[in-house]
Amino acid sequence: MKKHWFIWLTLLLPLTAAAQRDDLLSRSELLINAGGVNYLGALNDQSAFGEVHVAYGGGLRIRLDNRWSVRAQGCYGNVSSLTDCIEARNLSFRSHIYEGALMAEFNFRPYGPGATESFWTPYIFGGIAVFGFNPEAMYIASDGTPTWAALQPLHTEGQGTTAYPSRRPYPLIQTAMPFGVGVRWRLGRNVSLTAEYGFRKTWTDYLDDVSTTYVGADLLRNEVEEGTLAAMLADRSETPNAIGIKRGDDSLDDWYSYFNLNVGFNLNMLFGWMRSKRCRN
Repeated sequence: MKKHWFIWLTLLLPLTAAAQRDDLLSRSELLINAGGVNYLGALNDQSAFGEVHVAYGGGLRIRLDNRWSVRAQGCYGNVSSLTDCIEARNLSFRSHIYEGALMAEFNFRPYGPGATESFWTPYIFGGIAVFGFNPEAMYIASDGTPTWAALQPLHTEGQGTTAYPSRRPYPLIQTAMPFGVGVRWRLGRNVSLTAEYGFRKTWTDYLDDVSTTYVGADLLRNEVEEGTLAAMLADRSETPNAIGIKRGDDSLDDWYSYFNLNVGFNLNMLFGWMRSKRCRN
């Protein structure tokens, strides 16, 4: 749990320091968000509404004018597909997602605290994100205990083996492109409420550890450190698949999506007293 706090602080501290300047306090908001996250990939047949899990985070928004703003945020959640859309394949996974993102937002209506500006507006957003993940699968240990195993070190599709030298172990830190839509309301000069739905287009097909073909149990047992476990989790169908049979679809990268409710608190309300005290001194 401590890892995602580090991501958020690394992302937010530079912008928080900038927002301490008097001209930015009134145009900046501290954000708290909560909602859900969902995985889209080979195991759920690219369904936009599969297994949804709770997600939460925080960030900082700076309003550049009544149309444009920039936002830095961190989010944490879990993604999974515990029931394979291809029943005979019988694969499954779960993964924590730690995300830090920087995004631009465009309001369709002039929005802000001014008398001539709207108290609500739909908007679109887009940007760049960095996220960490680590797919796991559950198996029953020899003592009968349900146990989760990290899949990337098991090289389930032959990554790093002599038979598949072009398949390299996939990095567990990747980039993504966040984009989506939302609606925000101004609840007063100092508080706002936002409802948002957005996708994350990734450049990895291994969010679920499923991408290419089956490589056979013998190769994994002989060349992977935990070969017996790797062979068991690589092919979980009742009848073992032949080498070269498609395990996933490497023509499509995996995605994940967030839907959030964000509450924003104006920094002038939170930190304006510091400016007043400085002026009195």
